[in-house]
Amino acid sequence: MKFTCTLVFFTLLLGTTVWSQEWPKVEVGANYSYLRFAPSGPYTKGHSLNGGGGSIVYNWNEYLGIKLDLQGYTSNKTGFNIPPNPTFPSGLNGNVQGNMFTYLLGPQLKVRSHGIQPFGQLLFGGAHTNVYGNAFRTLCQPIVGGCGITKAPTAEAFAMDFGGGVDIPLNKKVSFRPVQIDYLLTRYSNAFTKTNNQNNFRYSAGIVFTLANGGY
Repeated sequence: MKFTCTLVFFTLLLGTTVWSQEWPKVEVGANYSYLRFAPSGPYTKGHSLNGGGGSIVYNWNEYLGIKLDLQGYTSNKTGFNIPPNPTFPSGLNGNVQGNMFTYLLGPQLKVRSHGIQPFGQLLFGGAHTNVYGNAFRTLCQPIVGGCGITKAPTAEAFAMDFGGGVDIPLNKKVSFRPVQIDYLLTRYSNAFTKTNNQNNFRYSAGIVFTLANGGY
């Protein structure tokens, strides 16, 4: 009887140890995302973009993984009110519809506990928007000689994301992500922007699925 109890004890201990050393090897997320885009021009205000997307994380170990994040947004109309200047001799006024897409890759650090799992990330990549191209075609082209630029600004820019959030495990396969807060830097440089840097705010929430497990 004593031998049987000892065997049961060590079996349970071994099972607990193995379980504690397991971690999600691949995690896939789907989310809603809100982006407050700051165009950095003195003649247009920041505007809100709503959208969403997904992510995939490959975890090297329990704490460190590499994350690919893809997000897409649509926006309300953006108003431009540009006074006469050397680039726009006649000035420009009007509204422009636009959207944005970001594609980012980088490391993610995550602390895995049973109740709440905080994480942080630093991602690099690019951003695509048609806001400035639409502004050129809608506001600039119709004015003969009214613009000092002759072609639409590029839609591509460098982007960097720094932030984090928390995941709440619902079971071994699904976690709820109530909040993720990020600083998103974009570097659109053209006649419609005041500086090269746009300092943007991003909030996300969603669901994370575990597709495969790893362990020691």
